[in-house]
Amino acid sequence: MAFGGPFWLRRPSPEHLQDLLASQCNRSLTYSAVGATRTSPPPGYTHERYSQPLGSDPGTFGLAVAALNRWAPQRGAGMHLTPDSPVVAQDECVVLLQRMVGGFVTAAARIVYVVDEPNRYGFAYGTLPHHPVAGEEAFLVEQDDRGNVNFVIEVFSRPRHPLARLGKPVSRLVQKRTTRKYLQGMLQATGV
Repeated sequence: MAFGGPFWLRRPSPEHLQDLLASQCNRSLTYSAVGATRTSPPPGYTHERYSQPLGSDPGTFGLAVAALNRWAPQRGAGMHLTPDSPVVAQDECVVLLQRMVGGFVTAAARIVYVVDEPNRYGFAYGTLPHHPVAGEEAFLVEQDDRGNVNFVIEVFSRPRHPLARLGKPVSRLVQKRTTRKYLQGMLQATGV
């Protein structure tokens, strides 16, 4: 079934995904700049920031927070999550499964911080050893003083698995496509 670590020719079974989650959760993150999506990205990584306006209607911020708690961006990107409804809390782990051309890819991650402020909410997860890249990704909902709500993604990463390094241009395209789907997933979840 395995093609080389996180890459699969066939969809892994739910039991295999549970075992994978259990084996990864106590492992160390694959990068040292934990929390750097809050400040500045470390050198040697590709850094990107995306911002998607969600509107300024009353209640938009609350809808967006609820969507993040349901992992709407990831689900909108077509990902299956193990556990099925991960709790948004620091140190919680998740395995993301995504269909790719020719198979599937699994990505293990741990939530490294949660932001819960009156006008800002979100979380960041960092990569565990069973992930094709090394780095961190933050998903934030921010409301400015005028009531405008934005969905922000901050990410720094670099290929880690040999296949991801070998196919770096393809890996970058897949990451960009997935990020666009995250943004679309949030738009759909908030009714924008």
